[in-house]
Amino acid sequence: MVSITNLLKEPRHSQFIKKLVPWTIYALLPIALFRLYCHPIHLPDSPIHRTPQIIPSSSSSSLSPPHFSPSSVHEEEEEVNAINETPCDYTDGQWVPDKLGPLYNGSTCGTIKDAQNCIVHGRSDLGYLYWRWKPHKCSLPRFDPSKFFHFMTNKHIAFIGDSMARNQLESLLCILASVSTPELVYTSGEDNKFRRWNFPSHNLTVSVYWSPFLVDGIEKSNAGPNHNELFLHRVNEKWAVDLDDFNLVVFSIGHWYLHPAVYYEGDDSIMGCHYCPGLNHTEIGFYDALRKGLRTTFEAVIDRRGSSSSNELGIFLATFSPSHFEGEWDKAGACPKTKPYKESEKKLEGMDAEIRAIEVEEVEEAKGRAKQSGGLRIAALDVTKLSLLRPDGHPGPYMHPFPYGNGGVGERVQNDCVHWCLPGPVDTWNEILLQIMNTWEQQSGL
Repeated sequence: MVSITNLLKEPRHSQFIKKLVPWTIYALLPIALFRLYCHPIHLPDSPIHRTPQIIPSSSSSSLSPPHFSPSSVHEEEEEVNAINETPCDYTDGQWVPDKLGPLYNGSTCGTIKDAQNCIVHGRSDLGYLYWRWKPHKCSLPRFDPSKFFHFMTNKHIAFIGDSMARNQLESLLCILASVSTPELVYTSGEDNKFRRWNFPSHNLTVSVYWSPFLVDGIEKSNAGPNHNELFLHRVNEKWAVDLDDFNLVVFSIGHWYLHPAVYYEGDDSIMGCHYCPGLNHTEIGFYDALRKGLRTTFEAVIDRRGSSSSNELGIFLATFSPSHFEGEWDKAGACPKTKPYKESEKKLEGMDAEIRAIEVEEVEEAKGRAKQSGGLRIAALDVTKLSLLRPDGHPGPYMHPFPYGNGGVGERVQNDCVHWCLPGPVDTWNEILLQIMNTWEQQSGL
């Protein structure tokens, strides 16, 4: 019989292990402490390895601009860009305070149209100059003139369209003129509607073409009918004839399509009209006309460029820039606000949203057809939302010099709540333009 004492007696190898384990721990402990000292372990909540938090657009509106300090914004942008592999969505963002201020001196830039020269005209509330557009999920760097000159040396950029195209053109000229002086080499004499500059330092040509419909049209006048006539089946040859000379084009239309007009599908075939009482034409509104005009424009560009053109061409369509009249524009309407809207205060809707949607849709449709044409790129310069949130950036009464010079601060004077002060929010359009150009360069070169 086996005794209980023998059952409980440990084997000799077990006794050996019990003696070995403590000595092993004593030997490994110094090594572990040395390893921990040289290579500390970071816990999950350590700030060094904290997972970046991307604020979704739906919740970002609860943050007011003052909550972003310059350092925190910079750190957030670096974290987001490090994990974001998709192209930057410049349309989704908010205006935040910017201590750096404007990109150029508005009182010394000599190419600003008089009606947009707000500082020279006496505007004293300069807070509108100290905001910048911050996309929610990526960064938008300040405009770098040297980078733009690098892309566009020995090239030609043309701004084609209505007065918003001219507004953006003058912004670009002022930004570039801060480092290199342009020379005016051509003007048509028609109220400066067709002008051309050259930057000798880089042989960069910058042109503006007045074409408020892009397609061919007859503008209303005091001597003729009180409506425009648009030939939606053909483009305006005043700009189209020079298409082979361009390397970059920025189209901008919209506001002139709101005016009364008669639309032609052929030279003699009337499609309908917009707000034409007294004329025996079908009222069709302007949305269909705008879409048709854009499609004709893009088709002409694609067909004429083809795949045999010697130089590459980039086409941008700047989307609709909303106005901010409080009251009717022609009845002493004004835009008195002095700060940007927060996202929660102003939504893109109604006519502004519809026009933008048509423009973006036509750009996407054109991009699909342009794939067959080598050396041709098309993109939307989507500035509608960021423009909608800036009711403070218009000339307002300062479209005229010192409108309250006689002390009549309460006077009701004419306001411009469509165009933009220079410097002003329109400078951001060119910052986005440059960043898209930079993306194109990284992909395959302009």
